[in-house]
Parts: sequence; structure tokens; C-alpha cells
Amino acid sequence: MTNGTFVDGRVCLARTEAERAPLVRRLGRIEGQVRGLRAMIEADRYCLDEIQQIRAATAALREVGLLIIGQHLAAGLALATQPDDREAVLEDLQRVLRAAMAEAR
Repeated sequence: MTNGTFVDGRVCLARTEAERAPLVRRLGRIEGQVRGLRAMIEADRYCLDEIQQIRAATAALREVGLLIIGQHLAAGLALATQPDDREAVLEDLQRVLRAAMAEAR
């Protein structure tokens, strides 16, 4: 479970290497997809192929975002058990979820 601290009104994650590694691996694959998309555009590949590559990279980024949100929620909920910070932690969680939902539109 991701640990966190509450500093200046924000839940700050302290990921373990086991929690960080899958995110980094996924981002590496996404970088490869974007490089592939660039090569497709430079080669004037068929537009549908390019669009499919964009959709794949977008979906992969969305998954990374969901993993990050899950880690943030886990850390924040653990911190919310402390009565002194409960309201502020919940406000931070709502702020992060609002930002994520705004991106989904």
C-alpha cells in the first residue's frame, strides 16, 4: 500500500519501488507508442492507422492516471483516519478526483 504524508493541504505519496516500477514501465511503453506515431506521420501512413495509435497511447495514459489516482486514494484514506487532518485530506482527494474527471470529458 502506498504511504503518504499530508503537507500544505496535499497528500504527498511515498511510493515503494514495487509501486513505482509498473508506472515507469508503462510510461516507457507509451513513449515507444508516441515515437511510433511520429514515425507513422513522417512516413505519411494511412490516417486510420495513425488515429488507432493515438487512441492506444491515450488509453495507456488513462490507465497510468487511474493507477496514480488509486495510489493517491489509498494513501489519502489512510491519512483520513487521523481526526486532525480528516477534512483537509478529503478536500485534497476531491480536488484530485475533480481534476481527473475534467480530463475525461
